Parts: sequence; C-alpha cells; structure tokens
Amino acid sequence: MKKLMMAGVLLLFMLTQTGVNAHAMELDVKATWLWNPWMIYSDEAGTLAFLESKEVNKVYVQIDEDIPVAVYQSFIEKAGASGMTIYALDGANDWVAPKGFTKQDRLMNWLSTYQQEALPAQKFTGVHLDVEPYLYSGWNTNRAATIKSYQSLLSKAATSTAAMNLPLEADMPFWFDEIAYKNTYGKGVLAEWVIANTDSVTLMAYRDSAAMITELVKNEVAYAEKYGKTVVVGVETGQTDEGNNISFFEEGEAFMNGELAKVSAYYSTAAGFGGVAIHHVDSWKTMKP
Repeated sequence: MKKLMMAGVLLLFMLTQTGVNAHAMELDVKATWLWNPWMIYSDEAGTLAFLESKEVNKVYVQIDEDIPVAVYQSFIEKAGASGMTIYALDGANDWVAPKGFTKQDRLMNWLSTYQQEALPAQKFTGVHLDVEPYLYSGWNTNRAATIKSYQSLLSKAATSTAAMNLPLEADMPFWFDEIAYKNTYGKGVLAEWVIANTDSVTLMAYRDSAAMITELVKNEVAYAEKYGKTVVVGVETGQTDEGNNISFFEEGEAFMNGELAKVSAYYSTAAGFGGVAIHHVDSWKTMKP
C-alpha cells in the first residue's frame, strides 16, 4: 500500500513538473523576424552564427519564391540542429483588399508543396502572418469592411494551416484591444478575436521601457490565458521617426535586454505570456551594444 501511495505521489509530482516545464518552455521563447531571406542565401553560416550568439530559438523567416527551395531546406535543418524552430513568414496590408486573399493562397500553396517535398528536419514548424490591415486604405474609408476582410483572411489561413498540421501565428499591434467589431463573426474586441482564432500572437509592443510594455500588453496576456493561448511580446530595434519612446535604437542592446528581462519577470507566472521577440535581424545586427 505504501508503495502505491509513493508511486501516486511521484506521478503527481511528475505531472505537476510537466505543466511547469511546458510553461517554462513558452517563457523561454526568444524570437526574431528575418525579413531578408537573401541573407541565408548569401551567408547562411553568418546568419546562423548571429542567431545562435543572441540565443534565438524561434525565427519568422520571410518566404520569397525566387529563393531556391534548397536554401530554406538547408537553413531549417541547420537551425533545427541548433535548437531553433522556423516559421514561414509573409503578409501585406493589401491582403485584405478585394481578392487580396489570392496572395495568401499563393503562400499556402507554395508552403504545402514545400512541406510535402521536404525531409522531416527541413520542414517549417508553423506559419506566421504579418498583415497589418490598418495600413490598408480601407481602414480609414470603410473600417468595418476591412476588419471583416481581415477576420475572413485569418479564418481562411487557419483552415489552410490546419490542413498542413501547422500552427498559425499572427503579428498584432498592442492597440487592437481598443478596436471593436460587429459582423458575421459576432461582436467584441478585435484583439480578443485574433488571439482566440490563432495559435499564438506576437504583439508589436513597440516601446522602449519595461514599465510601458507591461502596461500595454496586459489585456492581451489576459485574453491569451482565457483561451489557453500565448502572446509573445515584440520590441523594435530600428531607427524610427515616430518618437523617442518607440525603439531601443537609441538606448542599445544591453539596455534592451535589461528591460526585456523585467517584462519576462513581471509576467513569469502568467500562463498567457509566451516570451519575447526582437524586430528584426537586420537592425538588430547593427544595433549599438
């Protein structure tokens, strides 16, 4: 009887630790956007070395059909050996235009063929969309229709990625929690809808202090916890004319790392927090220490 009790306690401990470790793995996400895939064509070794030196474990890699498939295959395989997962990245604001979905369809068709032909170690782990519908002209002229088009696009993407057995992620600005919708998808807050209908969201929380960032993303972290999802908090490293509090360009990498550590510590017990992301490889590489 005592042995059975001990076995039960051990099993409970193991299950508890599994849950803790699963969340710890999510908290350990350190992602980045690689918008220029030609750098893996011209300098695969250098690109991998940079990512490894920054302890990146997740990369959103832009899909460019002009790049030989073998380049993606090689990069994914080598990155995987270094502990990185690679997500297929694409998207543009005109994808929400009438018939703009055909561009997304083209991505999904390319990706489906790629996944079928690639070896297991060369396959993408998921899909990461960066559509930003608010940059499309219809956001100002007919916002309701543009929001609905965006929702339709993500719903269509979810069907496509499910058919490939791949998770779907999306970039989202922190202020979508202030945007309401009411249409055939129901009514509510757009941020909550996007989080509920994707596997993970990366928030463009472009501010240069932990205090501002933690405040900006609190609603999204709560939504993610509600739906059993995670949000990754993204920050900017490039030079911008949008204000001095947007990017870590001025402060440098050491300061950025300190602020990101504070954000991670603040949300360390929040199930909806999934880690951090740095935008993006090109500007990160030239960032001052």
